Amino acid sequence: MKPFNRLFVVIYYLVRLIADLLHPVSVEGMDRLPSGGVLLCPNHSSNWDPILVALKLPVNYRLHIMAKEQLFYNPVLGWILRKVGVFPVSRGNNDIQSVRTAIEVIKSGENLLIFPEGTVIRNGIGAMDGLPAHAKGGVAMIGVRTGATIIPVFVDGEKKLFHRTRIIFGKPYQPVYSGRRGTTEEMQKIADEVLEAAYALGDQAVGGQQLCK
Repeated sequence: MKPFNRLFVVIYYLVRLIADLLHPVSVEGMDRLPSGGVLLCPNHSSNWDPILVALKLPVNYRLHIMAKEQLFYNPVLGWILRKVGVFPVSRGNNDIQSVRTAIEVIKSGENLLIFPEGTVIRNGIGAMDGLPAHAKGGVAMIGVRTGATIIPVFVDGEKKLFHRTRIIFGKPYQPVYSGRRGTTEEMQKIADEVLEAAYALGDQAVGGQQLCK
């Protein structure tokens, strides 16, 4: 589990140069991030989200990203993604191998980014399934089983070229559950709360609706 290599460094700085021009980013809460064993849980409103979050972390942060398997269908892109620490997950299926990989990443002291919603959410509706925004319980299960430090992350929804995007790292979330691994209901509740905490960082409710103040 070592995405930090020469190819990774080259890609990191090249893509960051391009991304900074197209989508400038302001970052808050970076000082809240521990160095290892972290589970980052952002909301997901654009395909740019994992790129922008990853590029605002230090080059040696050793971040892995769980991403949809369709990105790996192209052998060249798939090879590059694997080289920089991205691994596939089959959405909608019980993908045991991706869960094992996620657990191994965190237990090795490295860091993992997972989107609790599991897909891109625009205007409160899942881009792929047409259902209202909701969290997947699997993200909580991975966090609990590994003892990861769970960090909610907010990423601005609208990505306009040359317009600044906010990324806000929240305070560590402390899951509450019974027994060693908790119940299915408790895992779902934890996942929901982490997603709610991510949206709240941007003064939004789950699904992107503005919170009343």
